[in-house]
Amino acid sequence: MTDSTLKTKPVKMSALRLLWVPALLCLTHAWLCYGACVEVDSDTEAVAGKGFKLTCISCKMRGEVVASATVDWWFMAKGESEFTHIYTYAEMTASITDERFESRLAWNGSKKTEDVQDGSVYILNVTFNDTGTFRCFFDRILVFPNYEYHTNATKFITISVVGHATRGMASILSEVMMYVSIIGLQLWLVVEMVYCYRKIAAAGEEALRESEAEYLAITSESKDNCAGVAVAE
Repeated sequence: MTDSTLKTKPVKMSALRLLWVPALLCLTHAWLCYGACVEVDSDTEAVAGKGFKLTCISCKMRGEVVASATVDWWFMAKGESEFTHIYTYAEMTASITDERFESRLAWNGSKKTEDVQDGSVYILNVTFNDTGTFRCFFDRILVFPNYEYHTNATKFITISVVGHATRGMASILSEVMMYVSIIGLQLWLVVEMVYCYRKIAAAGEEALRESEAEYLAITSESKDNCAGVAVAE
C-alpha cells in the first residue's frame, strides 16, 4: 500500500462523516418536533348527516412541567341566549350531560393521559339543530416541586350546518400554497444537498492532489539521493 493510498483514505472517511451530518440533524429535529403542541382553529362548517370535529387545543407554555387538566364543553344554539353544559372529560373519563348530544359526542383529544392539551370532540350525525356556538373550557393544574398553579383557557367555536359541503376560495388558496411550500422546500433541500456534496467532493479532490504532489516530490527527492550516492561511489 502506497503513501498516497494511506493519505487518501482519511480524506474519504472525513467526507463520509460530513455526509452523515444532515441525516443526523434531520433525525434530531424530527425527535424534537415529535409530540409538539400547536394550537389551531377549528373548522366552522359542518354538513348535516355527517361527522364533524370540534377542535379545541390549549398548549402548556412549558412542556416539561407535570400537569393535569379537565375539559368542559358548553353549547348555545342559534337563537338562544345562554350556554348549556353538554360534555365533561376528566381523569380520562368522558361524560355527556345534555340529552341532545346523547350518543352523538365522542372524545377526539389527548389519549391515555391526564395531561390533556387537545380537548377536541367529535359530533356524530350532525343535525341542523347543532348550528350555534360551542364553548371549550380547559381547567389545568401545573405541578411544581413546592406548589401547584391553577390556570384555565376558554375558546369559542361558532359553526353553521349546511346540506352539502362547500369550499371557499380561502380554503382552495390555502391548499395550493401548502403544496407550493412543500415542493419549494423539497427543491431547496435537493439544492443544498448537491451543493454540500460538491463542496465535499472538491475538498477531497484537492486533498488528493496535494497528497499526490507531495508523494511525487518525496519520490523524486529519493531518486536524486540515490543517484548522488551512486555517483559518489
